[in-house]
Amino acid sequence: MAILLPQQNFTIAAGIGKSYFENLNGGANATITVNNNGPAPINLVVTRVNAPVITYVIPEFTSLTLEVALLLVAGLLTTAAGATFGTIQIATADF
Repeated sequence: MAILLPQQNFTIAAGIGKSYFENLNGGANATITVNNNGPAPINLVVTRVNAPVITYVIPEFTSLTLEVALLLVAGLLTTAAGATFGTIQIATADF
């Protein structure tokens, strides 16, 4: 059974990061969707079980959807280019 977490709106100043999902109990299979509606790029930072941290740059006015196995932490980090805003939504697989 999948669990769709509420869509979250974000407005993040330049150089600031924020975590939007944490599962410190072994990870969860998940899908992450980020819509960057602002004028600056934003980084999606993904931490998985026994894997290196991966950062995806989401350019301004675009979106990205990822399917991730054993997700521990998903967060957003703005770049020095400036503040941005948008939405993030996470769905997890709960069996």
